[in-house]
Amino acid sequence: MKYQAEIQTNSNHYSVNTGLGILNEELCSALNELKADTVFLIVDERVWSLHKERITHSLRQEGIHFSHYLVPVGENSKSAEQWIRCLDFLLSGGIRRNTPVIVIGGGVTGDLGAFAASAVLRGVPLIQVPTTLLAMVDSAIGGKTGINHQTGKNLIGTFYQPYRVISDLGFLETLPDHEWVNGLSEILKYGAIEDAGIFSDSEIFLQGNPGAADRPRLAELIHKCASIKAHIVSSDEHESGRRAYLNYGHTFAHALEKETGYERMSHGEAVYLGMLAAQTLSELVLNSDFQDLTPLAPFRKLYRFRVTENELSSKRLLKYMYSDKKRTSESLRFVLLKEWQHPVISTVKDLNAVEHAWNEIFRHLKMIP
Repeated sequence: MKYQAEIQTNSNHYSVNTGLGILNEELCSALNELKADTVFLIVDERVWSLHKERITHSLRQEGIHFSHYLVPVGENSKSAEQWIRCLDFLLSGGIRRNTPVIVIGGGVTGDLGAFAASAVLRGVPLIQVPTTLLAMVDSAIGGKTGINHQTGKNLIGTFYQPYRVISDLGFLETLPDHEWVNGLSEILKYGAIEDAGIFSDSEIFLQGNPGAADRPRLAELIHKCASIKAHIVSSDEHESGRRAYLNYGHTFAHALEKETGYERMSHGEAVYLGMLAAQTLSELVLNSDFQDLTPLAPFRKLYRFRVTENELSSKRLLKYMYSDKKRTSESLRFVLLKEWQHPVISTVKDLNAVEHAWNEIFRHLKMIP
């Protein structure tokens, strides 16, 4: 079964397609529409080693010439150096304005490759093929591209919508266990801000590897999340309004990632902790009443944090929050919840409240799952 979500923005209209074994069909369809006889692939190196035949089969079958650039695994690849290398690969290969770039990988490769596609020749057709759960439900959708800077995450980039997004669940067959949990955090985010039913849908993660246990339910859940993001992006392409709700927990998360060098804490781990902190901050700033219950709690046992409270500096964490790209004034800006499914943007000046929210994170880092 194939699911499809449509995104209609001022700059583009495209589909997000989700299903098992859909890569060949969707890729051939997109390349035929684009009348492409040559494509450039920007691919995560681990994905290439595991899925080279899956990726190249349809291209060879259609007689399409392709060349590829392998992106090293890890957040450090979201750098200016790697971006320049991608541009060198495209320009040295003779890319033209109508030559598609197919970006295949998780969030790092997706953001990096899409940024290169948006910049080379002022923009060429982009096809996103996310290969991780996190990328399928979040980062490959909506047109955000970018790289990190030494002062913070995703501070350099563009809004650039793809021509198509192809989420083939076959890539998830080789997904490491920690990457399932990484993607789960973004799924839970949609439950917090938009559809609380997602919390119960996500219980398949508590039963083991959802890719092996219940593929139909997993496909439906991925599509549900993709549809929520598609709807939000269609109404707010450039994050001038409600699209900012998608950043729930992320102001805390980005500071955590920066503090841990983008290595010892994954994005998903940081987002999970960030959502717990944002819930605490919501109670302190908005007087939100969650009745001491959180639907996030059952999933805590799935996370294996490699960082302790003693390794974190409150002073540095606050500094990183002030350098976050979402800040528009001297005050800190957060996505908070009046209640589940009711997010608001709130400017917070009370640093004591922010400190209490960080203490909630520190408390969880002390817990043994």
